[in-house]
This record gives sequence, C-alpha cells and structure tokens, in this order.
Amino acid sequence: MPDRLPSLNALRAFETAARHLSLTRAADELHVTPAAISHQIKALELDVGTPLFRRVGRDLLLTDAAQAALPSLRAAFDHLAEAARRLREMHDGHIITVSAAPSLASGWLLPRLERFRDAYPDYDIRLDASSRLVEFARDAVDLAIRYGGGIWPGMDVTQLFDDVIFPVCSPALRDGTPPLRSLDDLAQHRLLHYEWEAQPGAHPDWRMWLLAAGVRAAAPTRGPRFTALGMAVQAAIEGHGVALGSQTVCAGHLAAGRLVKPFDLEMRLEFSYFVVVPPAALARRPVAAFREWLLAEAAVDRQAAIDQDAVTT
Repeated sequence: MPDRLPSLNALRAFETAARHLSLTRAADELHVTPAAISHQIKALELDVGTPLFRRVGRDLLLTDAAQAALPSLRAAFDHLAEAARRLREMHDGHIITVSAAPSLASGWLLPRLERFRDAYPDYDIRLDASSRLVEFARDAVDLAIRYGGGIWPGMDVTQLFDDVIFPVCSPALRDGTPPLRSLDDLAQHRLLHYEWEAQPGAHPDWRMWLLAAGVRAAAPTRGPRFTALGMAVQAAIEGHGVALGSQTVCAGHLAAGRLVKPFDLEMRLEFSYFVVVPPAALARRPVAAFREWLLAEAAVDRQAAIDQDAVTT
C-alpha cells in the first residue's frame, strides 16, 4: 500500500525534533520523555526506509531526505490544525482566542474587556498572554496584537496605536529622601532596566531615553533587570526604583495614583502596536467584531490624549 501513512505520533515527534534540532526540547514541547521521542523517530525511519537525523559531534542534524520532506510535513500539520479548529468552532464558535504580550494584556486589554463583554455578551475571549511568534493555525489563535513595523506577510494588519515611554516611580519615592524632581536627581536613585528578549533594541533603554532627553552623561548600568515590562512597572510601584514605563501599560496605575511621572518628558516609540489577523479568520463574525472593538477602543484613547494635550497647553 504505497499511500499508507506512517503513524501521526511518529510524524509529530519527527517534526518537533526537526524544528528544535533537539530530542530534549521536542520532548518538553510534547510532554513526553526524550526516550519516547527517540523511539518514535526510529519507528518512522524503519517505516519510510531512510535515516532522518545524523549526529555531528553533539549536534543533531537533518539528513537530505528529512530536509526535503520537512516543509510538506509542516504544511500538512498546519492544515490539520486548521481543520481541527474549524471542527471545534462548530461547538465553541463564540470563543475568540487572542494573543498579546503580557504587559499589553494586563496593562491595556484586561481593564477594557468588560466593555467588550457588555457589548457582545454572546462572545468569550481566550487570552494567550505571550510575546512569542504566533503560528495562527498551529496555535489556534484567531487574532494577535503585536508590536513592530507592521509587516506580517499574508496577514490582515491594522495599526492599533503608537506608544510613548517615560520614567515612572511610586509617589513615596518621588517625595522621599532624596526626592526625585529633576533629571539630575536620577543619579541618586536606582534605575530598573527592561530587556525585551523578543525584539532586542525595539524598546528604549535608559541610555537611549536619557540621550533623547538631552542628558549626555553616561546612563547607570547597575540595577535590577526584567524581561517583562509589567514586572519592571510592578517593581516601581513597590518603590524599588525608577522604571521606564509606557502609556499603554501604566495609564491605569497613573490614574489610580500607584505611579507618578516625576517629570513631563516622553519619548515616542519607533514602532507601533498592530492588530494582526489571518484573512480567513475575519470571516468569523466574533473575530471581526473583536477587531472592530479593539480599533474603536484605541480611537477613544487617541481622542482622550488629544483632549488632555489641549487642556495642558
């Protein structure tokens, strides 16, 4: 039977190991042991009659046959995932799966979701708070909010909003001893550093911000480092130092008085936040409704910022 398919479990083990070039990482993703991954791959090699991996020192490499077959196999799994998702939609089509960075999810999206619930009581949101790259079909994600330059080939991409960065701290730290009233006072305070691993350099660090503010002195490099902006902001709330916060993440904390802006200096980010959706997903009424609701919420924020600027000037 030349059209007989190998075991899907074996094919999945091979695809995952090939993507990671590691049996251990493949085992972690599939929640099995490395020995189980190795057993499935050996069974698949016997089934197809050719080796799929070779060892060079400690490195795991693909054979030529595996390299040639891998793109078609990945496409097949994507199609299977999409088919499974469409079947599930017949049962839970009211659920919209949204992917957003944790800081954006907690600082901007979550405080607004009740308004979406009020407007669309028949729809539910499944929120995947993650900064990792999304494979929509494989990850069963309907819509993503991503920060970048707006180029995601094959996707429906709409700008959501820009963002600005500014120093934030607790009121107690600003008014404490020593106080924090001017840029020169920063030298006497601990700076909290944010290192965005998903896109290094896309988020300003303290050196970049101080240069943009006209401070030519070297920026301190000491201080705690965080790979999630929300964690740096939380550390600032608890009085551990001064963080570079964004309007998107900090607006609620500023309004509640948990954070303050010690000076009226802002730095506009080079990139923007975008709503990214596979065109096919927009055919689903819940996804289209959520996208339009997001854009409307961002428009309200932009108008509020314009009104605030008019008052202050």
